[in-house]
Amino acid sequence: MRIHRFGTASLAAAPWKNGGGTTREIAAWPQGAGMDGFDWRVSIATIDQAGPFSAFAGVDRVIMLLDGSGVRLRSGDGRIDHWLGRPHAPFAFSGDMALDCELLGGPSTDFNVMTRRGRLRAEVRVLAGDSQVGPAPAGLLLALRGRWQLQGGDTTTLEPGAGLWWAQGPAGWHATPLDAEAALVAVRFEEALTPST
Repeated sequence: MRIHRFGTASLAAAPWKNGGGTTREIAAWPQGAGMDGFDWRVSIATIDQAGPFSAFAGVDRVIMLLDGSGVRLRSGDGRIDHWLGRPHAPFAFSGDMALDCELLGGPSTDFNVMTRRGRLRAEVRVLAGDSQVGPAPAGLLLALRGRWQLQGGDTTTLEPGAGLWWAQGPAGWHATPLDAEAALVAVRFEEALTPST
């Protein structure tokens, strides 16, 4: 297992085809996999204007507001009508559904997690206090606010906007906030549960 470190400020931004925003990919597995070949993918997107969300067949998604006024996500059949307006509140939905996105104010920046259904499932939590992140074969930690000390796969301190990810684990972590009102997003990827026969 290898620990990969990153800083959100240094991630390259790629424009959306529809011109509605940009995406900064943090990590995807297998490395180098395209949009049709990943098992999991984590990114940060900035939404600049209203428009459609691309559908991803066979993919489960989690989205979470980081900054900005937020967006309203609606499906054409009315099954999804979600106001993504509260920061650090993960919202899970099926990537099979095409969604319309309406800005609730100005541009918004969101944290996005995708997993290939049937292969993996993602657990996304936002931590505010001393916490255990249970062992997982792959995952990602990102300091949203304040500094965090991590003990596990190695011992390190994350500054705001810094994070790490791993694959081919397992790794577990003990996360300790070093500042008041600190927040850390913890993503764990595990094999999808198969129905018992």
